Amino acid sequence: MSDPAKFAIPVPSKDPASKKPDQTDKEEGTSKLEVKKDEEKDGDELSEEDLQLRSELEMLVERLKESDTELYRPALESLRTLIRTSTSSMTSVPKPLKFLRPHFPDLQTLYETWPASENKSQFADILSVLAMTYSDTQPRGTLKYRLLSASLKPVNAPLVDPGTWGHEYVRHLAAELGEEYEHREEQEGGTSTESETSKVEVPGTIEDLRSLAKECSLFLLSHNAEPDAVDLLQELEMIESIVTLVDENTFDRVCQYMTRCVSFLPPPDDIAFLQTVHKIYTQFQKFPEAITLAIRLGDRDMVRDDFNAAGNPVNSHSADGEEEEEFSSDLLECLSNTRLSTSFREFGKEMGVEEAKSLEDVYKTHLENTRASTSNVDSARGNLAGTFVNAFVNAGFGNDKLMVDVEAGSSWIYKNKDHGMMSAAASLGLSLLWDTDMGLTHIDKYTYSAEEYIKAGCYLAIGISNASIRTETDAALALLAEHVENKSVPLRTGAIMGLGMAYAGSQREEVMATLLPLIVDEDVSMEICSLAALALGFVFVGSENGEITGTILQVLMEKAERGDKELEGKWARFLSLGLGLLYLGQQNGSDATLETLKAIEKPISKTAQVIVEGCAFAGTTNVLRVQKMLHECDEHIVPPKEDEKKEGDKEKKEGEEKKDGEEKKEEPSKQDDAFQTFAVIAIALISMGEEIGSQMSMRQFNHLMHYGEPNIRKAVPLAIGLVNASNPQLPILETLSKYSHDNDLTVALNAIFAMGLVGAGSNNARLAQMLRQLAGYYHKEADCLFMVRIAQGLVHMGKGTVGVNPFFSDRSIMHKPAVAGLLAVLTAFTDAKGFILDKQHWMLYFLVNAMYPRFMITLDEELNNVPVAVRVGQAVDVVGQAGKPRTISGFQTHTTPVRLGTTERAELATEEFIPYAAVLEGFVILKKNPGWESEDSRMQL
Repeated sequence: MSDPAKFAIPVPSKDPASKKPDQTDKEEGTSKLEVKKDEEKDGDELSEEDLQLRSELEMLVERLKESDTELYRPALESLRTLIRTSTSSMTSVPKPLKFLRPHFPDLQTLYETWPASENKSQFADILSVLAMTYSDTQPRGTLKYRLLSASLKPVNAPLVDPGTWGHEYVRHLAAELGEEYEHREEQEGGTSTESETSKVEVPGTIEDLRSLAKECSLFLLSHNAEPDAVDLLQELEMIESIVTLVDENTFDRVCQYMTRCVSFLPPPDDIAFLQTVHKIYTQFQKFPEAITLAIRLGDRDMVRDDFNAAGNPVNSHSADGEEEEEFSSDLLECLSNTRLSTSFREFGKEMGVEEAKSLEDVYKTHLENTRASTSNVDSARGNLAGTFVNAFVNAGFGNDKLMVDVEAGSSWIYKNKDHGMMSAAASLGLSLLWDTDMGLTHIDKYTYSAEEYIKAGCYLAIGISNASIRTETDAALALLAEHVENKSVPLRTGAIMGLGMAYAGSQREEVMATLLPLIVDEDVSMEICSLAALALGFVFVGSENGEITGTILQVLMEKAERGDKELEGKWARFLSLGLGLLYLGQQNGSDATLETLKAIEKPISKTAQVIVEGCAFAGTTNVLRVQKMLHECDEHIVPPKEDEKKEGDKEKKEGEEKKDGEEKKEEPSKQDDAFQTFAVIAIALISMGEEIGSQMSMRQFNHLMHYGEPNIRKAVPLAIGLVNASNPQLPILETLSKYSHDNDLTVALNAIFAMGLVGAGSNNARLAQMLRQLAGYYHKEADCLFMVRIAQGLVHMGKGTVGVNPFFSDRSIMHKPAVAGLLAVLTAFTDAKGFILDKQHWMLYFLVNAMYPRFMITLDEELNNVPVAVRVGQAVDVVGQAGKPRTISGFQTHTTPVRLGTTERAELATEEFIPYAAVLEGFVILKKNPGWESEDSRMQL
């Protein structure tokens, strides 16, 4: 909005009281002379045309003061014409307004003396324009006289369009409408701060203000000022009315601007904006865009209605019949992702990365700066790292030489220790990712093994290979459900997490019926209970499922009442995470759960509250919640013994310890500070997905790294990795590289993993070089070297064709199962030595939920591949910019299929085809443009 005081002309003070008494008489004589000189000077500066205009305006003002009422209408008409037709530069006040400004107070007084009539309405209209020059001393004068003019009009007489006075007048009026509405809201609330001297009584009701706002919005929309129109309607809390104001020329720019505003709005305004944009898209039959917003709102009924809408060209079936019966086999295949594996492998052929990569291709140990080569040392830890690297690098291609070949796979599995065999067997599922047919055939061979760890790994592999895929056979549920009750902990673990990963986001009731009893069973360990809760969190992510929520809360309260020590153990955090995932992205839907958690008097309560609240506001960039999480990091938690360390009290303490030895042992040696670790991750969780929020969070992480406690510092690299998943930017890599050399090995470990997460699937050469240097630096530190190898595998994930960024549709929609997978891995790294570096290294496979090909494949309406020319470049934000600027920069032209980076965008190079999708990524269905003429046909013509 423009500044209401833009046209205000400052007037020098002429208060005689400010002069000294002995100077008043002297200066009074000279002041008249100075004024006369100033007038002569002004007269000299003004051109003949300006002098003529000023004298004409003054004459018209004098006519309005005369008693002959017949002169009023012609005089007013002349004033209107002179003001409207005035032209001036963009930086100066229009001359009629400048010359009439000294007469404004007199005209106001004159206006009050006129009786109500149409002439008075016209007079008020002119005063409304002149009031722009007095907006500094008489706020909202323009609006006041505009409303008075409207109230004086005869009942049937048409109102004067505010746009007839020009663009600046409408902008000025819009700014004053917002001010007046805010002023009235404050008056109702009793918080008005406006001074008595600047008070202006503006006539009309709230409805009058809103009616005028609609008129201004219509003008702004028709003059390429869509952002101003949206801002005005938002200020007057009537954004829904824009649906009726937009037309086919303006709706697209309005929708783009409103969608971008959502990240900066507090609830419930953000939801109102999305719903309004959805109505506009539906109104103009832009169903792909409408469905995208329905998914963002998490409204399944809305998605269904958009899909079944009569005008939706994608919907070929009748909306009257039963949907399940009417779906075509092609449509079911698309919805079930069953073609993903085949398409991905064809994409790999096109990219020239079909051949399996060996470990040496990834490590490139000959480039490492190590004094003693350790490449030939066959250690269990080295083999375990090799298992993960091989799995991540060859993910989805199903042809790696380490595991898919049965003989090689068997020998490689036995090169690992007992718990290492579980991860080795499970890696088979990652190699055969998304391939449910061949995958089960290969995995089945290992289910007959006598080693229970290999069997457990197979169960996990079944779940991994079925991730994101839905089949009619439901093989994962059929094969794994029976092993959930097994007495063996590894077998139970494999079956539970296999189900969780296979059905992530599906909300399958059968899975809940299978796993829910494990949470309440008092005979099972905390490990099984927590993993069952985590698996249900995966399956019902973002669903607010009341039955699961009630069960987890009941277990937490019962264990707290019994004083169960398991709640202080490392597994309890996964129980809290399972609860938090149920509320992922649900914002205020978690209020009741948070209140219940506050009633639990155990340290786990605080951790669970932070996790649930962080999940609820994931991706919203809610500033207040970020501040709350930062406040959680303020508290300085130290062991009680450190607080009491005073030399004078040593003897006294020794005596007390002898007497009350048992009591002293029961006291906790240290307060629980795990909630601070999760508060840092929660900051990243809330900030991610929006560029400005992500940049602001990076500054906070820098402060936390410098001044935070060790438990906070170890979480900072993880948070940075979450915000920038699969988005390797040089400043981020430099920061993490610095942290990877930290004196605290826990921080260094997490920073190395974060480097892998940031570069996941990017093949970033600079990052690969950094990791090779780290391999040389940590060649004697087994844990760090293990993590460097994992990071190397992540960077080359899918040979550079698979990423883990949880946002899609031009980074506008959060994929909840992907966020759940990333959070589960980061939770394991909050105690890396207790999980990943111990026996639970298989938790790295949680990343599978976030893994998806970074491709764009174009298909015709029969779902056959169609190679077309596309331009791929860095995405540029063009919202609110004038004209039709390019949405990508530094682009190159390729033929599909093509690989897309996280911040890259694609557009068709020609108009030969029309895409059904609004955003070109993943699978894009095209239809032939009926009006397209090829160059050959043009040449013939």
